[in-house]
Amino acid sequence: MESQHATPVPGAPARCPMHGHDFAADPGRIYDQLRDFGPAAPVELSPGVDATLVTEHDTARRVLQNPTLFARDSRRWAALNEGRIALDNPVLPMMAYRPNCLFTDGTVHLRLRKAVTESLDKLNVSRLARDVEQIADYLISQFSERGRADLLNDYAKLLPLLLFNKLFGCPADIGDRLTTSMAAIFDGEDALRANEELTACLMELIALKRRTAGEDITSWLIAHPAGLNDEELKDQLVMLMGAGVEPERNLIGNTLLLLLSEDSSGRRSGMLIEEAMDDVLWNNPPIANYATHYPLQDVDLDGVEVAAGTPLVISFAAANSDPALTAERETLSKGAHLAWGAGPHACPAKSPAQLIALTAVEKILNTLHDLTLAEDPEKLQWRPGPFHRALVALPVSFSPIPATRFAEPLPQAQEPAATGPVTAEGEPSSPARPQAKKGFWSTFLDLFRV
Repeated sequence: MESQHATPVPGAPARCPMHGHDFAADPGRIYDQLRDFGPAAPVELSPGVDATLVTEHDTARRVLQNPTLFARDSRRWAALNEGRIALDNPVLPMMAYRPNCLFTDGTVHLRLRKAVTESLDKLNVSRLARDVEQIADYLISQFSERGRADLLNDYAKLLPLLLFNKLFGCPADIGDRLTTSMAAIFDGEDALRANEELTACLMELIALKRRTAGEDITSWLIAHPAGLNDEELKDQLVMLMGAGVEPERNLIGNTLLLLLSEDSSGRRSGMLIEEAMDDVLWNNPPIANYATHYPLQDVDLDGVEVAAGTPLVISFAAANSDPALTAERETLSKGAHLAWGAGPHACPAKSPAQLIALTAVEKILNTLHDLTLAEDPEKLQWRPGPFHRALVALPVSFSPIPATRFAEPLPQAQEPAATGPVTAEGEPSSPARPQAKKGFWSTFLDLFRV
């Protein structure tokens, strides 16, 4: 049957690119164009990587909630298996298979997800909020005397990175390298080398926690009855950090942007923080397009043909703004959006993620009472990329406050001699690692008891 939808937009390319500045500047306009194709449309995630983007809310739910027809295991990706995707393609780190909750199905997924969710359930909510506040204090103290800051790169970007070091139980050296390598991966800076360093850091951390367990996610995953091996442990930690850090910084940044923006009369929205965060999750979700599925057979999505083994990407942003949903928005619960996903792969960390963002936003607004955007919101730039909705920077100004307003530094602990790792028999197992310049995590550990 001939499709009534799949007629290209006049003058538009056969596949709409989602990797340039045009898409980043105004994705809503692109989603509106793509709707002319039907509930899903042909897109290009990066040069040479074709996909189908689901833009309709009901169709998105249909895909997300039907694992028997739509798999998450990217080893089914036909173009990659046939060598048609370059191994250095920038979207590959976000799409290539890893044995973790994101890319597995069936009983394997259930086993891994159970280990992750039951480890996350051990988090103490009050302690988590205190950790966020302490890290926030530290970060704010780094720029409080200047009277100006970039709330994205000085605050929203660093807070989740430091927090995950704490949640994973990282010692100073591993934490510094983990923070640097994860930031480089997100920023696209020598991703191959950064991924190798990230892997090395996490394997060191796992070995350390197997010897000496602590009250942290790494230790809880190791002790879980699922009996994860080192490779599985590493990939669950990569998944947790990747799925936690990038969305978290964007949720914090996008919420602050909304709260600090003024209308044409110079008035701010007056929203409560929870209301602003819910508005962001509906209208500007931190991860706009992801949850890639691979049809197990050729499927027809209401007139849009999708071949087996081809990437089918869910647009949370487009689904949330689906015109068919507009009339119902007033009657829907505030959590009816798809920003957290749906179905068996829905985000397992929704509650702690919301608590982290809420605490971080609340803390900086309560500390710097006269925060003002230093640039017209319309002129702020958004990072190119098919998956996220992320600001490049969020410049603000405020009345300076002294750094001594924050926690007093503690005496620095003397650094142990750099003897390098040791074997079970106490013998050095490798040459000592040269002492590097202290990073954010080791400096934080020097200043605060965590």
